[in-house]
Amino acid sequence: MTQSLPCLHPNPGWNGAASKPISAPPFTTTDAVGKHCILELYDCDSSRLDDEAFLRDTITTAAKRAGATLLNLITHRFEPQGVTGLALLAESHISIHTWPESGYAAVDVFTCGDHTMPELACQILAEELGSLHHKLTSFRRETPMSIGGSERDPLLAMA
Repeated sequence: MTQSLPCLHPNPGWNGAASKPISAPPFTTTDAVGKHCILELYDCDSSRLDDEAFLRDTITTAAKRAGATLLNLITHRFEPQGVTGLALLAESHISIHTWPESGYAAVDVFTCGDHTMPELACQILAEELGSLHHKLTSFRRETPMSIGGSERDPLLAMA
């Protein structure tokens, strides 16, 4: 696929036009590739939500305790408040976005493989951020049948 300039836009596809509905893919699925958890944290400790160093440590702990391999961690603290963090995992990712002024954090944990426990990462984040209420939605990311039974070899670079 050749990238064009719109693909490099920070919000690709956001041109003011109404978006098209997404339809279901025309294939069936087999077993799960991984598990995806969406976590909403409410009534958290505002000081922790605004502490970039604390969040880096907490994300690192959550990834390790969930059995994931942390490859890289990027965080950014906003002014006057709020932190966004993204942990790149060998198994996928953990992301967090905080709103200290509201005591709220939005967390996304996606891990592939049977050895990881994304729900445990969510539990650790909820506990460490002092969340009084939370909502956890988790679902399986399924493998398309067309690739489920096949051996996956890396693509060879085109010369």
